[in-house]
Amino acid sequence: MTALAFSGPVLPDGEPRELYVVGDRVTYERPAGVETAVRGWIVPGLVDAHCHIGLGAEGAVDEATTERQAVEDRDGGALLLRDCGSPGDTRWVQDREDLPRLIRAGRHIARTRRYMRGYADEVEPEALPAAVAREARRGDGWVKLVGDWIDRGEGDLRPSFAAEDFTAAIKVAHDHGARVTAHCFGRDVLPGLIEAGIDCIEHGTGLTPDLIEALVERGTAVVPTVLQTAIFPDLAAQAGAKFPAYATTMTDLFDRRRETIMTAFEAGVPLYAGSDGGGNQRHGILHAEVLAMHRFGLPADYALGAASWRARDWLGWNAGLGEGDPADFVVYDADPLADLSVLARPAAVVLRGRVVGR
Repeated sequence: MTALAFSGPVLPDGEPRELYVVGDRVTYERPAGVETAVRGWIVPGLVDAHCHIGLGAEGAVDEATTERQAVEDRDGGALLLRDCGSPGDTRWVQDREDLPRLIRAGRHIARTRRYMRGYADEVEPEALPAAVAREARRGDGWVKLVGDWIDRGEGDLRPSFAAEDFTAAIKVAHDHGARVTAHCFGRDVLPGLIEAGIDCIEHGTGLTPDLIEALVERGTAVVPTVLQTAIFPDLAAQAGAKFPAYATTMTDLFDRRRETIMTAFEAGVPLYAGSDGGGNQRHGILHAEVLAMHRFGLPADYALGAASWRARDWLGWNAGLGEGDPADFVVYDADPLADLSVLARPAAVVLRGRVVGR
């Protein structure tokens, strides 16, 4: 068996190493039959902690489109994907050794007629526990709730379910061994979710200092999806004539989103990078999300760790590239910690021990 040799600083510690790949594993003991591959800065496989494989603008997409989405993410260096809700069955992706490792959350669970058409399992409160149990069995240890959305009757963001309904749903998920995350734009939905022990908040633009303190106490994570929340002004403009209160809310959330993220960071809330790829958002843009987080004020090592070693550890994978670890990593021609824009130009992408892109 021919072994591949990679050399250069290995992040996160940055120590220069000679790293070898034998089969699908990393070793630092030089084997026989070594073939030199690539020199550069070696980063544990990137993680997109919020994407939607198999989702298009109108709901589920076909397998060819799903494959293209996964390849775009992979070629951008995202080798571990936490899918945050898809209406189709994408388990077949996990059988493809050339596609990223995929952690599925099943289908979004939303209130009836309170989310984008074709995306979610839409239920009323009495059916919520059963829907959560079903998606917990379908997924890979995660369930995705739609925490809030526009209530057209009231003309503004409102929680999708009452706090006690969310509490019951989260308990069901935990009883099934699944963690829970929720789409949350506004503030009103957050106290009940946090009190109920939710594991992660997506977007989190409605967080306030008191709620951030509660997140820290519970170790709850946030995936801020900076690129996705940049569309808030467009949402406000589109809704302004018919739903002026909603437009005002979205504008206010947009204006405060940098402050919200930095307050959470400074308080010690775990933040992870998610592109929200899928639906109307492109795939393969994780590098841009990391750069956007850095531009908001997060240190470069924190922003990159949020899309690599820290995120991998959070999701139960190897944080570093130790002896015998899975050979999933990305190589760059220059130090990404000195210039995060380097992430857009991988010199080599190694997945399961194979060079799949360069």
